[in-house]
Amino acid sequence: MEKLQYISQGNTIQEQELHIRKALDNGIKWVQVRWKNAPENKLINLCEISKQLCTEYQTVCIINDDVKLAKEIDADGVHLGLSDSSINEARLILGENKIIGGTANTLSDVIQRINESCDYIGLGPLRFTTTKEKLSPVLGFEGYQDIINRLKEQSIDIPKIFAIGSVTLEDILQLQKIGIYGVAVSGIITKQPTIINELKKVMI
Repeated sequence: MEKLQYISQGNTIQEQELHIRKALDNGIKWVQVRWKNAPENKLINLCEISKQLCTEYQTVCIINDDVKLAKEIDADGVHLGLSDSSINEARLILGENKIIGGTANTLSDVIQRINESCDYIGLGPLRFTTTKEKLSPVLGFEGYQDIINRLKEQSIDIPKIFAIGSVTLEDILQLQKIGIYGVAVSGIITKQPTIINELKKVMI
């Protein structure tokens, strides 16, 4: 599984597509299409375009929140928030071979996601971010370390955890030392797509 995810950004379908294209041109191998409060027909259109582009670039295409849409366009999988559809329901709809990721904010969320057998966990936020309207309590490096330590104390295998929430290039080594598998980023790639190569280089 790739260690670097790009979560798409943009207020219009044109902005979203442009940012996804730039990320793909600069070597991203995992795109999560996320466009909150979008008109349904435009969201469908964007997801169709994104899936086609990702296929051309041999890149993983994940849809945020919408299991039925992920199924309709044959995306590679779906990412679900804690208040979205259940992982089990998504698995029934999408089948065993699709990627299903889930959001978590606390140790109990992480354990819930492990028990639900999701393929990866987006854990955060690391710090304050403007890309989410309803932000969960900020974890900081200490929060990640505490969750990893407590999983180890309970002899629970560490799942593939991606740090989310204003992650920067300088954060990656520290996160990996803690035991975090990868990062899911939005703003830094949207603003500077050429940073993708630098991000990849520091991923162990």
